[in-house]
Amino acid sequence: MSTNASSAPDPLVALGTLPGVPDAVDSVRKAVDRVYGHRVMRRRSNEITSEAALRGARGSAALSGADWALEEVRRRSDFGSESEARAVGAALRLTAEAGQLLSIWRQSPLRVLARLHLVAAADSADTVGRPRRHGEPVDEPLIELPLPDADEVAGRLEGLSQLIIAGSSAPALVTAAVVHGELLALRPFGSYNGLVARAAERIVLIGSGLDPKAICPAEVGHAEQGRAAYAAALDGYASGTPEGVAAWITHCGRSVELGVRESTAVCEALQRGAA
Repeated sequence: MSTNASSAPDPLVALGTLPGVPDAVDSVRKAVDRVYGHRVMRRRSNEITSEAALRGARGSAALSGADWALEEVRRRSDFGSESEARAVGAALRLTAEAGQLLSIWRQSPLRVLARLHLVAAADSADTVGRPRRHGEPVDEPLIELPLPDADEVAGRLEGLSQLIIAGSSAPALVTAAVVHGELLALRPFGSYNGLVARAAERIVLIGSGLDPKAICPAEVGHAEQGRAAYAAALDGYASGTPEGVAAWITHCGRSVELGVRESTAVCEALQRGAA
C-alpha cells in the first residue's frame, strides 16, 4: 500500500483516523441508512438493485472513456463491435459478476481479481486473468500515473491480499477506497484495470455490510464528479501523503453519497409511478 501509515499494525484502521476521513465515513453511513429506510425499499428493493447495477455500470464505463447515455446502455444488446461498446459490455458483465464473488473475496482476493479481469476482457489470450509480466504493455490511457514494474505489482498485490484476508475493523469506506486506489495505481492487468478496480470497490462495499443490497453505486458518483477530479484524487492516493490518501478516501465517500442520491431518485420515481 502506498501510504506513510503502512508501518501501523492495521494500516486500514490508521487511515480511518486521517483528518476528514471520520466525517466522510459518518456522512456515508447516514446517507446509506436514509436510502435503506425509504418506504419503496420495503416492497421493491430488487428493482432498485437492478437499476443501481445498470447505472453503476454506465458510470464505470464513462470513466473508462465510454460515456454513453443511460438509455443507450439500457437498450443495447451488442457490445462487441468497437472499443467503447466493449467497455460498456465489460462494465455490465463486471457489475453482474461482482455479486457472485462475495463469498470468495475474503478468502482469495487475488483469485477474484483474476476472475474480474477475465470477465471484463472476455478473451482467451494468455495475458487475460493474470497480473502482467515484465515488458508486457498496459492499455489504460486515462490513468497517467507512473507504471509500477511487475515485481512491485506482485508485492503490493500480495500485501493487499493479506490485508483483506486478515480482516480489519476499519470502516468499509476506507477499505473500499484503498482497494480501488491500489488497483488503479498498480494497473496489474494489461487492460480494463479501471473497470476491475471499481468492481472490486463494489464488492467491498456490498460484502462489508455497508450496502448489502447493492443500491448505492459509487461508480455513479465517481462519474458525476468527473474524470479530472477522479484523476486528481487518485494522484493524491498515489502520493502516499496523509493528505493525499485522505482526499482520495473522502472523494470515494462523496461518490457513494452521490450513488445514494441516484437510487433515492429512483425510489421517488417508483413511488410516484413514473418508473
